[in-house]
Amino acid sequence: MPAIRVVLVEPKNEGNVGAVARSMKNFGARELVLVNPCRLGVQARQRAMRGIEILGAARTVGDLETALKETDLAIGTSGIDTESEKRFARISVTPRDFAARVAKMNGRVALLFGREDFGLLDEELRRCDLFVKIPADPDYPILNLSHAVTILLYELLSAGAIKHRTRAASGMEKEKLHEAFGSLLAETNYPVHKRARTQVMFRRLIGRAVPSTWEFHALMGVIQRATKRIQRLGRND
Repeated sequence: MPAIRVVLVEPKNEGNVGAVARSMKNFGARELVLVNPCRLGVQARQRAMRGIEILGAARTVGDLETALKETDLAIGTSGIDTESEKRFARISVTPRDFAARVAKMNGRVALLFGREDFGLLDEELRRCDLFVKIPADPDYPILNLSHAVTILLYELLSAGAIKHRTRAASGMEKEKLHEAFGSLLAETNYPVHKRARTQVMFRRLIGRAVPSTWEFHALMGVIQRATKRIQRLGRND
Protein backbone atom coordinates (compact mmCIF):
# COMPACT_ATOMS: atom_id res chain seq x y z
CA MET A 1 0.00 0.00 0.00
CA PRO A 2 1.43 3.41 -0.94
CA ALA A 3 2.14 6.30 1.39
CA ILE A 4 0.45 9.49 0.18
CA ARG A 5 2.15 12.90 0.31
CA VAL A 6 0.07 15.95 -0.61
CA VAL A 7 2.22 18.74 -2.08
CA LEU A 8 0.79 22.25 -2.48
CA VAL A 9 2.94 24.39 -4.78
CA GLU A 10 2.92 28.07 -3.79
CA PRO A 11 -0.62 28.21 -2.36
CA LYS A 12 -1.81 31.80 -2.12
CA ASN A 13 -4.82 31.47 0.21
CA GLU A 14 -4.26 30.29 3.76
CA GLY A 15 -7.89 29.23 4.08
CA ASN A 16 -7.40 26.78 1.22
CA VAL A 17 -4.38 25.26 2.96
CA GLY A 18 -6.43 24.75 6.12
CA ALA A 19 -9.27 23.21 4.13
CA VAL A 20 -6.82 20.81 2.47
CA ALA A 21 -5.60 19.69 5.91
CA ARG A 22 -9.21 19.08 6.92
CA SER A 23 -9.84 17.01 3.79
CA MET A 24 -6.68 14.99 4.43
CA LYS A 25 -7.97 14.20 7.91
CA ASN A 26 -11.31 13.08 6.41
CA PHE A 27 -9.65 10.62 4.05
CA GLY A 28 -6.74 9.31 6.08
CA ALA A 29 -3.80 11.13 4.43
CA ARG A 30 -1.25 12.53 6.88
CA GLU A 31 1.75 14.02 5.08
CA LEU A 32 1.46 17.62 3.85
CA VAL A 33 4.31 19.52 2.18
CA LEU A 34 4.07 23.20 1.23
CA VAL A 35 6.31 24.78 -1.43
CA ASN A 36 6.80 28.52 -0.79
CA PRO A 37 3.36 28.96 0.76
CA CYS A 38 1.58 32.11 1.82
CA ARG A 39 1.66 33.02 5.49
CA LEU A 40 -0.49 30.64 7.54
CA GLY A 41 -2.45 32.15 10.39
CA VAL A 42 -5.82 32.10 12.13
CA GLN A 43 -7.88 31.45 9.00
CA ALA A 44 -5.83 28.39 8.08
CA ARG A 45 -6.24 26.96 11.58
CA GLN A 46 -9.98 27.65 11.63
CA ARG A 47 -10.52 25.98 8.25
CA ALA A 48 -8.42 22.95 9.25
CA MET A 49 -10.89 21.93 11.98
CA ARG A 50 -9.97 18.37 13.08
CA GLY A 51 -7.05 18.44 10.63
CA ILE A 52 -5.20 20.97 12.77
CA GLU A 53 -2.47 18.45 13.67
CA ILE A 54 -1.84 17.80 9.96
CA LEU A 55 -1.54 21.54 9.37
CA GLY A 56 0.80 21.89 12.35
CA ALA A 57 3.02 19.05 11.13
CA ALA A 58 3.17 20.33 7.52
CA ARG A 59 6.69 20.81 6.15
CA THR A 60 7.57 24.00 4.29
CA VAL A 61 10.23 23.75 1.57
CA GLY A 62 11.70 26.18 -0.93
CA ASP A 63 11.46 24.23 -4.17
CA LEU A 64 9.65 21.38 -5.87
CA GLU A 65 12.63 19.02 -5.96
CA THR A 66 12.89 19.15 -2.17
CA ALA A 67 9.16 18.47 -1.89
CA LEU A 68 9.57 15.38 -4.08
CA LYS A 69 12.58 14.02 -2.21
CA GLU A 70 12.20 10.33 -1.24
CA THR A 71 9.07 9.88 -3.38
CA ASP A 72 8.61 7.08 -5.90
CA LEU A 73 5.84 8.53 -8.06
CA ALA A 74 4.86 12.15 -8.72
CA ILE A 75 1.28 12.88 -9.81
CA GLY A 76 0.53 16.27 -11.35
CA THR A 77 -2.95 17.82 -11.43
CA SER A 78 -4.53 20.54 -13.53
CA GLY A 79 -7.88 21.70 -14.88
CA ILE A 80 -6.40 21.98 -18.37
CA ASP A 81 -5.44 19.04 -20.56
CA THR A 82 -5.02 18.27 -24.25
CA GLU A 83 -5.12 15.37 -26.69
CA SER A 84 -2.29 16.79 -28.76
CA GLU A 85 0.88 14.68 -28.76
CA LYS A 86 2.88 17.91 -29.07
CA ARG A 87 1.80 18.81 -25.53
CA PHE A 88 2.32 15.37 -24.06
CA ALA A 89 2.81 16.75 -20.53
CA ARG A 90 -0.89 17.62 -20.43
CA ILE A 91 -2.37 14.35 -21.71
CA SER A 92 -4.33 13.23 -18.65
CA VAL A 93 -5.81 10.14 -17.03
CA THR A 94 -9.03 10.15 -15.02
CA PRO A 95 -9.00 10.28 -11.21
CA ARG A 96 -10.45 6.75 -11.05
CA ASP A 97 -7.82 5.34 -13.40
CA PHE A 98 -5.05 7.08 -11.47
CA ALA A 99 -6.35 5.74 -8.13
CA ALA A 100 -6.57 2.17 -9.45
CA ARG A 101 -2.95 2.33 -10.62
CA VAL A 102 -1.68 3.83 -7.37
CA ALA A 103 -3.54 1.23 -5.28
CA LYS A 104 -1.40 -1.52 -6.83
CA MET A 105 1.95 -0.03 -5.87
CA ASN A 106 4.08 0.43 -2.77
CA GLY A 107 6.32 3.36 -1.97
CA ARG A 108 5.59 7.06 -1.50
CA VAL A 109 3.30 8.87 -3.93
CA ALA A 110 3.30 12.68 -4.19
CA LEU A 111 0.10 14.44 -5.30
CA LEU A 112 1.02 17.87 -6.68
CA PHE A 113 -1.48 20.72 -6.69
CA GLY A 114 -0.63 24.09 -8.18
CA ARG A 115 -1.37 27.71 -7.47
CA GLU A 116 -4.99 28.82 -7.18
CA ASP A 117 -4.68 31.28 -10.08
CA PHE A 118 -2.67 29.38 -12.73
CA GLY A 119 -1.92 25.93 -11.33
CA LEU A 120 1.25 24.01 -12.08
CA LEU A 121 3.68 25.32 -14.69
CA ASP A 122 4.49 23.20 -17.74
CA GLU A 123 8.01 22.53 -16.45
CA GLU A 124 6.55 21.36 -13.14
CA LEU A 125 4.13 19.03 -14.94
CA ARG A 126 7.00 17.62 -17.01
CA ARG A 127 8.62 16.59 -13.72
CA CYS A 128 5.57 14.40 -12.94
CA ASP A 129 5.22 10.72 -13.80
CA LEU A 130 1.47 10.96 -14.37
CA PHE A 131 -1.01 13.76 -15.01
CA VAL A 132 -4.60 13.75 -13.67
CA LYS A 133 -7.49 15.98 -14.64
CA ILE A 134 -10.81 15.95 -12.80
CA PRO A 135 -13.69 16.00 -15.32
CA ALA A 136 -15.77 19.18 -15.05
CA ASP A 137 -18.00 21.41 -17.14
CA PRO A 138 -15.92 22.89 -20.01
CA ASP A 139 -17.39 26.33 -19.26
CA TYR A 140 -15.65 26.31 -15.87
CA PRO A 141 -13.24 23.36 -15.49
CA ILE A 142 -11.01 24.84 -12.75
CA LEU A 143 -11.88 23.52 -9.30
CA ASN A 144 -11.17 25.08 -5.94
CA LEU A 145 -7.87 23.74 -4.55
CA SER A 146 -9.34 21.96 -1.53
CA HIS A 147 -12.16 20.49 -3.64
CA ALA A 148 -9.65 19.00 -6.07
CA VAL A 149 -7.67 17.48 -3.20
CA THR A 150 -10.87 16.05 -1.72
CA ILE A 151 -11.92 14.36 -4.95
CA LEU A 152 -8.55 12.69 -5.55
CA LEU A 153 -8.22 11.53 -1.93
CA TYR A 154 -11.75 10.11 -2.11
CA GLU A 155 -10.82 8.13 -5.22
CA LEU A 156 -7.66 6.85 -3.52
CA LEU A 157 -9.60 5.74 -0.45
CA SER A 158 -12.28 4.07 -2.59
CA ALA A 159 -9.61 2.20 -4.57
CA GLY A 160 -7.97 0.94 -1.37
CA ALA A 161 -4.84 3.07 -1.81
CA ILE A 162 -5.40 4.69 1.60
CA LYS A 163 -6.10 2.52 4.59
CA HIS A 164 -8.80 3.39 7.09
CA ARG A 165 -6.95 4.25 10.27
CA THR A 166 -8.94 3.09 13.28
CA ARG A 167 -6.99 2.22 16.40
CA ALA A 168 -7.92 -1.14 17.87
CA ALA A 169 -8.68 -1.30 21.57
CA SER A 170 -5.56 -2.11 23.56
CA GLY A 171 -5.10 -5.22 25.71
CA MET A 172 -5.53 -3.15 28.86
CA GLU A 173 -8.76 -1.60 27.54
CA LYS A 174 -10.17 -5.02 26.68
CA GLU A 175 -9.30 -6.37 30.14
CA LYS A 176 -11.19 -3.45 31.71
CA LEU A 177 -14.13 -4.33 29.49
CA HIS A 178 -14.04 -7.96 30.67
CA GLU A 179 -13.89 -6.80 34.30
CA ALA A 180 -16.89 -4.53 33.74
CA PHE A 181 -18.80 -7.40 32.12
CA GLY A 182 -18.01 -9.61 35.11
CA SER A 183 -19.33 -6.91 37.47
CA LEU A 184 -22.53 -6.69 35.43
CA LEU A 185 -23.05 -10.46 35.70
CA ALA A 186 -22.61 -10.25 39.45
CA GLU A 187 -24.99 -7.28 39.90
CA THR A 188 -27.71 -9.00 37.85
CA ASN A 189 -27.37 -12.17 39.96
CA TYR A 190 -26.45 -14.16 36.91
CA PRO A 191 -26.14 -17.84 37.96
CA VAL A 192 -22.73 -18.36 39.53
CA HIS A 193 -22.15 -21.71 37.86
CA LYS A 194 -22.65 -20.10 34.41
CA ARG A 195 -20.50 -17.01 34.88
CA ALA A 196 -17.10 -18.47 33.97
CA ARG A 197 -18.40 -19.98 30.74
CA THR A 198 -20.29 -16.80 29.83
CA GLN A 199 -17.22 -14.66 30.45
CA VAL A 200 -15.12 -16.93 28.21
CA MET A 201 -17.81 -16.64 25.53
CA PHE A 202 -17.75 -12.84 25.85
CA ARG A 203 -13.93 -12.83 25.63
CA ARG A 204 -14.05 -14.90 22.44
CA LEU A 205 -16.72 -12.60 21.00
CA ILE A 206 -14.60 -9.51 21.65
CA GLY A 207 -11.53 -11.29 20.28
CA ARG A 208 -13.26 -12.04 16.98
CA ALA A 209 -14.71 -8.54 16.72
CA VAL A 210 -11.36 -6.68 17.20
CA PRO A 211 -13.17 -3.55 18.47
CA SER A 212 -11.80 -0.09 17.83
CA THR A 213 -11.10 2.31 20.68
CA TRP A 214 -14.35 4.14 19.93
CA GLU A 215 -16.31 0.87 20.04
CA PHE A 216 -14.60 -0.07 23.32
CA HIS A 217 -15.63 3.21 24.96
CA ALA A 218 -19.20 2.94 23.65
CA LEU A 219 -19.64 -0.65 24.93
CA MET A 220 -17.86 0.14 28.20
CA GLY A 221 -20.18 3.09 28.77
CA VAL A 222 -23.32 0.96 28.30
CA ILE A 223 -22.10 -1.81 30.63
CA GLN A 224 -20.98 0.59 33.36
CA ARG A 225 -24.19 2.59 33.13
CA ALA A 226 -26.30 -0.56 33.43
CA THR A 227 -24.23 -1.79 36.40
CA LYS A 228 -24.55 1.53 38.27
CA ARG A 229 -28.27 1.67 37.57
CA ILE A 230 -28.77 -1.80 39.03
CA GLN A 231 -26.68 -0.87 42.09
CA ARG A 232 -28.80 2.24 42.72
CA LEU A 233 -32.02 0.25 42.41
CA GLY A 234 -30.65 -2.28 44.89
CA ARG A 235 -29.82 0.43 47.43
CA ASN A 236 -33.29 1.97 47.08
CA ASP A 237 -34.94 -1.41 47.70
